[in-house]
Amino acid sequence: MSRDARAIVLAGNGTNCEMETAFACRGAGFECVDIVTIWEIIAGDKTIGEYDFMCLPGGFLDGDDLGSAKAQANRLLHSTVKKTGQPLFSQFSSFINAGKLILGICNGFQLMVKLGLLPAFDKNYGQQTVTLTGNDSGRFEDRWVWLKSNPASPCVFTRGIDALYLPIRHGEGKFVTKDSQILQRLKADNQIVLSYVDEKNQEPASNYPDNPNGSQLSIAGVCDPTGRLFGLMPHPEAFNHRTNHPRWTREKLPEEGMGCAIFTNAYSYVKKHL
Repeated sequence: MSRDARAIVLAGNGTNCEMETAFACRGAGFECVDIVTIWEIIAGDKTIGEYDFMCLPGGFLDGDDLGSAKAQANRLLHSTVKKTGQPLFSQFSSFINAGKLILGICNGFQLMVKLGLLPAFDKNYGQQTVTLTGNDSGRFEDRWVWLKSNPASPCVFTRGIDALYLPIRHGEGKFVTKDSQILQRLKADNQIVLSYVDEKNQEPASNYPDNPNGSQLSIAGVCDPTGRLFGLMPHPEAFNHRTNHPRWTREKLPEEGMGCAIFTNAYSYVKKHL
């Protein structure tokens, strides 16, 4: 008999979606879900290796000072665990090498990018190659968007998912890189998992508001080469029930929101590999 599947939701320093993210994990089946602050990890009171699935939820880490998630990325890359004296980032490396899952949502996606966990070509974790920067609109965007999933992607989280309708709420969601070769490789290696699309034809959207931030190649989410690390700007945890939908009183909708499938896929993968 397999043991319980364990999920950690990393919180603190400005995250504000940890409760919803933990709720989505429990709804997907995870028997143990803990909300843990980064300071508990730094103190050594908790280790991420105790878990099978790590969620980096949305929010405004450190007030987005220095740019979204940059301060937290520096903290995780350069801190040591007080009880052991070991580099904190080594826990992330061990977690990844053990074949476990990481999901970064909105601010969590920004954090994964700036930690170099995504796109991590050739599994070269810890080296930043892309970024998420200010929206082309010059303002915070709070709206719902249509997304298309790439069926050729190795991403664990989007298996069996064709399209999604999810909310976005961010000021720095534009996916960019200075090197066009990186974009070409992302596309060639199928690491572009989700794209913003036009609602009518479901084709990649270049225009606002279908592409709400101006992301290159309409990128809304990417994975690492293994498909076990995934980051996206939209909020799947915010659409876990039909009443989350902006038109739930006017449309006939399934009880379960579209975002649940991402967490259910994570649970299925974990249970299979325990």
